[in-house]
Amino acid sequence: MKALVPLRLVAGLQAGAICLQPILAGAYLNGDGPALRMHEPIGLSLAGLGLLQLLIATAWWRTGGRGIAPVVALLILAGEVLQIAMGYSRQLAVHIPLGVALVAGTVAFAVWINRQRAPARRRTEQTEVNA
Repeated sequence: MKALVPLRLVAGLQAGAICLQPILAGAYLNGDGPALRMHEPIGLSLAGLGLLQLLIATAWWRTGGRGIAPVVALLILAGEVLQIAMGYSRQLAVHIPLGVALVAGTVAFAVWINRQRAPARRRTEQTEVNA
């Protein structure tokens, strides 16, 4: 279950970064031009973090973690890729509500993964450790 700690870190980093996005978009709409120049690279980095999160969630699942983690991580990654495409094509009717859903889903995933416990070691593993 060594993958749980890195998964928690990546999920927390991704949740923090995605929460910056609406703040930067709002600052841009309020007349702060440089905010949009920050919004773009953070959005692109979220897709990279999403891929990393998917890989670690899969590793965690394969070592005894919950199977829903890679499914949710995949949905978040797919949403982020779609979000980037909608942003570049200026499809704000999709970009804005999808962004709201991604913020909620990413934060919820980070909270959920931090509440997960590493499963107890199996009896045979405990005896091997004690031997």
